[in-house]
Amino acid sequence: MSLSRRHFISGCASLSLLGAPAFNARAAGLQKKNLVIIMLRGGMDGLTAIQPNDQKMAKARPDILVSGVKRLTSDFNIHPRLKSFMSCWQEGRASVVHATSIPYTMRSHFDGQNLMESGGHVPYATKTGWLGRGIEAAELGGLAISLPMPLILRGNQAPDNFYPTWMKLPSREELNLIQQSYTDGSPLAKVMEKVRARPLSMMQQIGDNDAHELAVVAAQELRRDEGPRVAVFDIGGFDTHAAQGGEDGEHGERLADFDKVLEVLKAGLGPSFDETLILTLTEFGRKVEQNGGYGTEHGYGTAILMAGGLLKQSQIYADWPGLDRSALFEGQDLLATTDARSVYCSAMSHCFDIDFATMKRKAFFDDELTDLSERLFKMS
Repeated sequence: MSLSRRHFISGCASLSLLGAPAFNARAAGLQKKNLVIIMLRGGMDGLTAIQPNDQKMAKARPDILVSGVKRLTSDFNIHPRLKSFMSCWQEGRASVVHATSIPYTMRSHFDGQNLMESGGHVPYATKTGWLGRGIEAAELGGLAISLPMPLILRGNQAPDNFYPTWMKLPSREELNLIQQSYTDGSPLAKVMEKVRARPLSMMQQIGDNDAHELAVVAAQELRRDEGPRVAVFDIGGFDTHAAQGGEDGEHGERLADFDKVLEVLKAGLGPSFDETLILTLTEFGRKVEQNGGYGTEHGYGTAILMAGGLLKQSQIYADWPGLDRSALFEGQDLLATTDARSVYCSAMSHCFDIDFATMKRKAFFDDELTDLSERLFKMS
């Protein structure tokens, strides 16, 4: 099957769930804390989502500057389409890490997306994902709803994976009859045991599998005490070389998609939202200046949007470099002053109850990352 550039950048929304707490004795004894990663493919523009209160923005983006922004702090405003995120912010349950990115600067979607999922150093050299390695370090496992298994979740041991389809699925009674036709202990019998153990909500198509519809399934499963601990969403469409728009436009629509997922997750999780951490992931940001097509080109620094009750407080965490041309990366991009992998490593350490040094060694090759747990998350 050939894969076009546009399909790779945009594609369809998908969801993966993984990490049942009863997988082994260690997992069963842990307090259940949920980690949700929402991949925003195409290069989410952190300067649009969380706009700095800087006059240089109006000069650099006269036609796509976001109007109708809401104030977060004296230095930053939020895109008006991020209504649910703003609601979480007002409750003390949303934060932003700004001027951040994975350490990749070559502006290729293919290479950047491979590295954002693998956490590696060279594109395509690492066959596992940082979240998959982190899950293995925490000795979690289980079923993944995904087709195919995303790189970010791949570990050294492949978990069972499944994705709902339009076809009519067999009933429990029919599954039992199928099971009886296989020899006990055979590979096929073991596969059927996994299928029979799947929750009914995982065994059916949900609408058109839009991201917010998949969020209904994710919330339903994550809130169960015996359910999965990890969810990964994949949302495309952030490659806005043209018609990016300000308050409206393509980028605003995609941010609204993310915000709808957050809204559904928060409502569906109920009290479990207090024990949940939601983070975005993207391959890079966009250039500061607009282009001739009322869009932006591939850049470097961006922002990570975070929500959930495990956050320490609502805050903008940034070593802000400013927008003076001398401070821009290659004179054109927001400089990334925080390695995004430090955020993700800290999040896994916190949610999986693994010390940061161990998680850094097992998930990120013991690279020089900073433990941000105490600055970003509630510490008990």
